[in-house]
Amino acid sequence: MERVILHADMNAFYASVECLHRPELRDKPVAVAGDAEARHGIILTRNQIAKRFGVKTGEAIWQAREKCPELVTVPPNFPLYLRFSEMARNIYRDYSDRIEPFGIDEAWIDVTGCTHLYGSGEAIANEISRRIKEELGLTVSIGVSWNKIFAKLGSDYKKPDAITVFSRENYKELIWPLPVGDLLYVGPATRRKLRSMCVHTIGELAQIEPQMLRARLGKMGDILWGFANGLDQTPVAMDGDAPAVKSIGNGCTAPRDLVCDEDAKLLLCALTESVAMRLREQGLCARTVVVGIRDNGLYSYERQAKLQNATDLTEDILTAALAILRADYRWHRPIRSLTVRVTDLCAGSQPIQLDLYTDAERREKQEQLDRTLDWLRSRFGNRCIQRAVLLTDKKFAAIDAKSDHIIHPVGFF
Repeated sequence: MERVILHADMNAFYASVECLHRPELRDKPVAVAGDAEARHGIILTRNQIAKRFGVKTGEAIWQAREKCPELVTVPPNFPLYLRFSEMARNIYRDYSDRIEPFGIDEAWIDVTGCTHLYGSGEAIANEISRRIKEELGLTVSIGVSWNKIFAKLGSDYKKPDAITVFSRENYKELIWPLPVGDLLYVGPATRRKLRSMCVHTIGELAQIEPQMLRARLGKMGDILWGFANGLDQTPVAMDGDAPAVKSIGNGCTAPRDLVCDEDAKLLLCALTESVAMRLREQGLCARTVVVGIRDNGLYSYERQAKLQNATDLTEDILTAALAILRADYRWHRPIRSLTVRVTDLCAGSQPIQLDLYTDAERREKQEQLDRTLDWLRSRFGNRCIQRAVLLTDKKFAAIDAKSDHIIHPVGFF
C-alpha cells in the first residue's frame, strides 16, 4: 500500500497568532521581531499585509520600515505560540499517531492507515484545513504526497491557505521545473555547487548522473538525487518520539560589540552557564566544545576543540571556549555575537578515568557547586546568583541566556 503523507505548515504563524489575540492589529501590516535596542532587530515573521509591502523574514527592522513605514512590530511570545502549536497537533492526532514536528509551526502527518475512514489524502488535508480555521482561527498550507520531501514541497508550493497534491502522475510536470533551491536541504552553498554543474532545476538534478553528484557532493549527492526522483522512504516518526540529542548550544548577540578577550569572556560566561545547565538537565556529558564567532561585518565561522574527558561542568566548558577564542581570533574586527555548542555527547552516568594531573577533590566540589546552583536557579530564577565577572557590566548581567533561548525541533535524518 502506497504511503499517504501530509506536511502541514501554519501560515505566518507567529504573526497570525498575534493578530488573533490583538484584534486591533488585524488590518495593519504586522511583524513579529526582536528588540532593536538589544541588537536583536530581525523580522521573525510577518502577516500577509506586510508581505505585500515586500517585508521579508530575516531582514533588519530598519530595512522593513523603509519598505513599510506603518509596520507594527511586536515582540515574540513563545509560550503562546507553543500553546497554539500543541492545539494544532491535537487536531492532527485525530487522524494519525505518526506526527513528526519540523519546527514549531510545521509537521509531517502519515495518514496511510486512516484513508479508509476519512477518504483520500486530499480529503483529509481539506478537513484538517477546515478545522484549523474554525477551531483555532488560523490558516494552514498542506502538501500531500507519497513521501516526506514532496509533501514538504507541496506545503511551500502555494500559500497561504492552500492544499497541493503531488502524485506519481503529476510530479514531473509540477516539481521538476521548480528551482533546485526549493528542494529540502539544498542551501546556498549546495546551490552554488549545483549551478557550477549546470543544474538549475529539480528536474535537472533528477536526471544528472548520480556518480557526478557523488563526486561533487559526497553522500549528500546520492540523497538529493533520490529526493528529486521521489525515492525518499524516510518514515514519519511516531508522535512523541524525541530524536536523540546530538548537540546542545546557545548563541546570543552581545548588548554591544566585543572588542577584547575580557569582553568576550562576559558573553561566554552567560552562554556556557546555559549550555552546562541544559547538559545536566538531560543527564549528558560532552567531549567536544564548539565556539561560533560572528564579527560586526556579519562574517561568521566555527572552531572546535576535543576535551580530555567528557564533562558537564560549567568551568570545564568555559575554559575550553575561552581557549578556542583566544587561540583563533585576532580581533581584526569587533565581535557582534557568539555561540557555544557542545557535541559528541554521552551519558552523564559514565565513569571518568582519573589521572595524576586531575584534582579529583576539586572536581567533586565543582560538581556539587554546579548542582547547588542549578537548584537555586530552578527555584528562584536564572539570575538569582551570577558569576562576579558578569556584574562588572550591567548589560551582560541582564542576559538570561537559558530562559531567552527557545529551542524548536528541526531534524530530518
